[in-house]
This record gives sequence, C-alpha cells and structure tokens, in this order.
Amino acid sequence: MTGSHTDLYEIRMAASYLRRGMTQPATFSLFARRLPPERGFLVAAGLADCLDFLETFSFDESELDYLRTSAGLVDRDREALARLRFTGDVMAVPEGRVVLADEPLLEITAPLPEAQLVETAMLNFVTSATAVATKAARCRIAAGNARLIDFGARRTHGRDAAFTAARVSAIAGFDATSHVAAAQRYGLTTAGTMAHSYVQAFPRESDAFRAFAEDFPADPIFLVDTYDTVGGIRAAVEVAEGLGIPDRHLGVRLDSGDLGALAGTARVMLDRAGLTKARIVASGGLDEYELSRLTAAKAPIDAYGVGTKMGVSADAPSLDTAYKLVEYAQRPVLKLSEGKATAPGAKQVHRGAVDLLALRTEPAPDDTETLLYPVMRAGRRLDGPDTIDAARQRCRRDLARLPSAALTISAPRPPTVVRSARLLSLTERLTQDAARVIAGPR
Repeated sequence: MTGSHTDLYEIRMAASYLRRGMTQPATFSLFARRLPPERGFLVAAGLADCLDFLETFSFDESELDYLRTSAGLVDRDREALARLRFTGDVMAVPEGRVVLADEPLLEITAPLPEAQLVETAMLNFVTSATAVATKAARCRIAAGNARLIDFGARRTHGRDAAFTAARVSAIAGFDATSHVAAAQRYGLTTAGTMAHSYVQAFPRESDAFRAFAEDFPADPIFLVDTYDTVGGIRAAVEVAEGLGIPDRHLGVRLDSGDLGALAGTARVMLDRAGLTKARIVASGGLDEYELSRLTAAKAPIDAYGVGTKMGVSADAPSLDTAYKLVEYAQRPVLKLSEGKATAPGAKQVHRGAVDLLALRTEPAPDDTETLLYPVMRAGRRLDGPDTIDAARQRCRRDLARLPSAALTISAPRPPTVVRSARLLSLTERLTQDAARVIAGPR
C-alpha cells in the first residue's frame, strides 16, 4: 500500500506543514462519536490492516509524478514526500475488544505531516471492519448455540471487503466461512453445500443429491428448496437411505420460505427416517433480528449461513467515526464545532464498574484495566501479528461482561462512559481560552 491512499487535502496539508517546518509530534485520536441506534456496543477491528499500512507507508515515483500536477506540488514538496516514512507510535485497543462511543480505538503520535497523511487509511480500515465485526457479534449473540457460517463474499463491497468480513466474523465468533481464499489466508474453517444451479443441472432432484453424495461422501448437505421444500426433504431422505449415508454426515439446507416451520417439518421427517443426527442448515437473507426470532421459537436449526446483511452491516453500514488532532507540540487542542466537539489530549480508557475516559498521563484507578496498549513504536510493530483466536477470546470475554441491556438485539442501551475530572477540567479550560480568542481584545 502506498502514500496516495489518502484524500487530496491530506497531501496539501502535509506539504504545507513540511514547508513551514511543522514537524513536531502530533497525536490524533480515532473514535466513534456515537453508536448507531441499534447498537449497544462496538467490536474493535481493523487494526491489523492499519499496522500493515503504516509499516509500508511511502510514496512511489509514479505517485509523486502525479501529485506534481494534481496537488499543485513544487519540487521541494516532491522531494520531502519521497523521503517521508511513518516513524510514529500507535496506542490501540486490541481487535475483538468491546468499545463504546468517544473511546479511542487507536491513537497515533507522530510528526504532524505523517500523522495527518494516514488519516484516510486509518478511518477506512477501522470503520468498515468495526461495523461488520459488531454486526457479526450481534448475530453470534442472537443465534444461541447454532453454528454460524460467513456467506457474505458475493455481496460485500469489493474483494478486499470479502476478506475483511470473513476475518472479523471469525473474531466475532463465526465458526466457518464459505470464502475459500479468506479461509486459506487466515487459517479458517471452510463450509459449503450446493447451489440451486447444481440441482437444476440434473434431470431430477434426487439425481443431483445422489451425485453429490457419491462425489463428496464425507459431508453431503442437500439444498432441498429448489422446487418444493417438502418434496426436496423427501428426496434427500430417499437418497440417504439408498446410499446408506450415516446420519451424522448428512444435512439438509433451507434457503427460502418460513425457515422455522420448514425446519420443524424437516426435523420430523428426518427423525422418522431414523436420521436423528442429520443437520439442518438455514440461509437466505438472515440477520440478527431473524436469528433472534428463530432462536426464541426454538427452531431446530443446527447452523446458519449468514451473508449479505452481515457482510455489509446492512442496517448500520458505516459508523460516525472521526480522526481528530488532540495534541500538537505538547499542546492539547480541541474542536468546538456544534455536534462534533472533541476532548483534548492523548487518552486512555480504564474499564471497571464503568468505563472511565481519562488523559493518558493519569494513573489508572484501582480495580480497572486499560484498553489501549502500545502496538507500534518508531514505525515498527512491537509484537508479531495478532491471531484471530486471541481476538475471538477477547471478544467472547468482553461480550460476557456487558450488561444485558447492551446485548439486547432490539433497542439496546449502551453502558455509560464517564470522563475523568482532569479531562473535564482541561476541556473546560481550553473551551474558555477559545472563547476569549474568539471575543478578541476589549
């Protein structure tokens, strides 16, 4: 990834800073101003991509040539950008942890031009990944003990997004993905059945089922709703009996209609045939709301394929995230724009009975844990890449600690975030200072 993965105004600001020698350390904080209406929490994600980007940040010759005309740069700007690398430090919330509004997901401290230039990429990676991870976590909560499979690759917003959805859904507790390349890249479990086109390609439904079972005897799961769901289940039972397929290997998949009622019918028909261990898989436009309804109705569904609505976080496809300057040259700064005011200074979050948003220099209160940890120093990772399993464990632990009101699928209530007395005092002082500057001399 290269330096031009940014917005034009970032380039121009950085060039202006460099011309004026404004290269002292700056701290930028990335956070969500507020949660979407149907979210009681967020699951932090996207940090791995951020660190990959920062470690390799640079401008190549073709980019610099292009910027000469597109950004109005002169030769000294081009030369300064050619030498520029990311040399800063990063404090971040590890992936998989639960975060709330106003809590930094990461903070970057670096020479001002460097910290400014990476804004677009940091927001891009964190915002989309965190939105999808949160949606996936809500699906995990709603599905109870059923297995969850990521089916989202075909409708995510681009190829990279398909990889992101597979990875962050695994962090949120999904058991497998249908995306083969993502499974290979991240060491995930693959899962898949058949499409309606496979059934249609054979003269009869039973011919398709028989062929599939003969070719993949270890895990034949039949899609039974191409024509008539009850007839499809009957055909699946007949093929299983004819081939002597052990019920522990067999499964049927429902992809349309009243999934709860059809699952009940399938369970009865399978059990009557002695196929009591045969699995029922459901898919088709599922999200946490439908999963919650099916779970509450005790639908006999063993696994769900969840695709589009999770992969694009359909009801909250973005987050109101911001990447704001909070300190420059050891001077804390804030923004007072209506509805977009920020808190000054580098931060830390202390989690105890409530979350305390404090200045980073404040001591940690007793019986709390800090959320942000150093993950990069002088432009280099402090540790190797985090593992999905470690992030999954963090997510599971944090979700278990949340109050039930935050976990509710409909109309959740997020926990309260409290600001420390020192942060409130600094905010008030800087607000008053700004008011005096605005008023001007009397």
